[in-house]
Amino acid sequence: QVRLVESGGGLVQAGGSLRLSCVTSGSLFSINVMAWHRQFPGKQRELVASINDGGHTNYADSVKGRFTISRDNPKNTVYLQMNSLKPEDTALYYCNVLNRGLPSSPWGQGTQVIVSS
Repeated sequence: QVRLVESGGGLVQAGGSLRLSCVTSGSLFSINVMAWHRQFPGKQRELVASINDGGHTNYADSVKGRFTISRDNPKNTVYLQMNSLKPEDTALYYCNVLNRGLPSSPWGQGTQVIVSS
């Protein structure tokens, strides 16, 4: 199974930007779909964005036009560029491998994003 390490979170004012990184223990060349999820306190994780090995992306409606997912296969890294951040984006952000649309690797520790108003 692929191990995942997320980083890049922090405290930012509304309207600001952050770039999250996810490093995988396995080669990204052999992974089809990678995704970012987020979890609000007391809620289940929700899918934020995904990208396949062809570069096709999908986004949750709540982040379309503000977030961009990308991948760098030689670096085994997936990114989430988050612009125009809102307080409602405050959450713990995780990445994972998607297999048939479902997360298939053990969850990492996540990275906390806090957006102040």
